[in-house]
Amino acid sequence: MEEQRERPGPPWRRWVERTGRGPAWRSVLLVAVFAQVASGWAAREQTGRVGLDAFARLLLLLGPALLLARHRHPVAVAYGVSAVTLVYIGAGYPYGPVFVSLALACFAAVVAGHRRAAWGAVGLLWAGHLLIVHWLYRWLPPAGDGPAPWGQELAITAWVLAMLAVAELVRVRREQWARERAERAAAERRRVNEERLRIARELHDVLAHSISVINVQAGVGLALLDTDPEQARTALTTIKAASKEALGEVRQVLDTLRTPGDAPRTPAPGLDRLPELVEQAAAAGLAVEVSAGGTARALPPGADLAAFRILQEALTNVVRHSGARTARVGLIWQPSALELRVDDDGPAAGGAAGGSGNGLVGMRERAAALGGTIEAGPRPDGGFRVVARLPLKAATPQEDP
Repeated sequence: MEEQRERPGPPWRRWVERTGRGPAWRSVLLVAVFAQVASGWAAREQTGRVGLDAFARLLLLLGPALLLARHRHPVAVAYGVSAVTLVYIGAGYPYGPVFVSLALACFAAVVAGHRRAAWGAVGLLWAGHLLIVHWLYRWLPPAGDGPAPWGQELAITAWVLAMLAVAELVRVRREQWARERAERAAAERRRVNEERLRIARELHDVLAHSISVINVQAGVGLALLDTDPEQARTALTTIKAASKEALGEVRQVLDTLRTPGDAPRTPAPGLDRLPELVEQAAAAGLAVEVSAGGTARALPPGADLAAFRILQEALTNVVRHSGARTARVGLIWQPSALELRVDDDGPAAGGAAGGSGNGLVGMRERAAALGGTIEAGPRPDGGFRVVARLPLKAATPQEDP
């Protein structure tokens, strides 16, 4: 089975998925250097603000330093950076790169799923900024400063909303891609489990039938070894043929576990091998009568294999669990389904009639995989009956062999 490659997605997908998961110190170092250098340039442009002193430089370092803990404590970092930024603005220092630390802190909070914390930190800064530039400016540096224009508030609000919108987009896309990966992984696990179940079912069907024949013939051989050597030889010959066939089919099943691309060495068994089942059952002392009704049609490989295995398991159960020496197999071709019937007239021998282990379970699973059903149970007039109904698509009729 070939592995499904993950879709590459948009070119920025790798950045989105890695955001917030790499080492924190790299982005912190970049932001700290940018804040120090660019704030000096902003101070030269904004002549009406307080010049950068040691305290301003310390605040420009403290904001990025808090970002080191943004992955472990995104809520505390968002509020902490908002408070540091508010102190910086209240001290009258120039606007500019100081907001980068807050943007990164809120971005990390939103991506981590703490949207309320991010909005709270932004709301704290926005409310504090309104108080500073429209009321507290009278008592705060720089001296002689007046109220800020409201257009500036609109620009800051637009910038904040854009930053939070980008953070939300990153969060949503990451969650969507995480769900897609989980769904693909779950689908792959289901495919693996289905393949294991199929292989286990194949091995059970092959081994249960062949070993049942071998067991019966071994008992016959032991019983007749001294009194009828020729019959014992016949039993041993049957054992050899059954074991050879079993080994061949087991090898075919195990071929599916090889590297992808290798095909099975022989075709999967189908109803064309029903005469072989009849011969094997006869060798085990069970006479099988086969009848067919309706117009036979070519079956899809899956349905052909399922029909063969169901008949094989049903006859195996007769050999192992019934005292009957005869069985009847009926193939009833209907317009949209194939009905398989296996009847025997004997009482249960050495266990529940029809078997009580994995045989009936395996038959039901095979039928259910094709949308069919299995009914198994004692007949009103004695004996046991297995009826399988396999739905079929329209197929080309063929002549009975």
